[in-house]
Amino acid sequence: MNLIPMTLRGAEKLQEELEYLKNIRRPEIIRSLTEAREHGDLKENAEYHAAREQQGFCESRIQKIEAKLSNAQVIDVTKLPPSNRVIFGSMVSIENLDSKEKQTYRIVGDDEADFKQNLISINSPIARGLVSKEEGDIVVIKTPGGEVEYEILKVEYL
Repeated sequence: MNLIPMTLRGAEKLQEELEYLKNIRRPEIIRSLTEAREHGDLKENAEYHAAREQQGFCESRIQKIEAKLSNAQVIDVTKLPPSNRVIFGSMVSIENLDSKEKQTYRIVGDDEADFKQNLISINSPIARGLVSKEEGDIVVIKTPGGEVEYEILKVEYL
């Protein structure tokens, strides 16, 4: 069984979604099904079929979240001794050596990744190029537009 790396916040967000699906969404869908059944003939009852479809999506998502949480390897970088080394969960400030553009990313699990919030997947090319490197290192990242050189400016375990 492969463990799924996840930050503490990522695990908390999945747990919150699971609680919502089980305690709020599932009962809403059951009420919708009950109401739709009261309208009679189920063969031509669009509300009933829509509710059944929603129920399928909800139950599938519950199963996926439960599987991920049961295989989660939660990594809380705040509990690790500070280091200049880039690891899963760390915040990394980098500078593109050509454009001088600076960017800060947190390296997270696949489910947590959100590029708009500067959360990049551990499996992304940028993260793979940064992991295990240290502050001051120059790294070359292969991007769709070619190779780009970055300097690691700062590593934080927040």
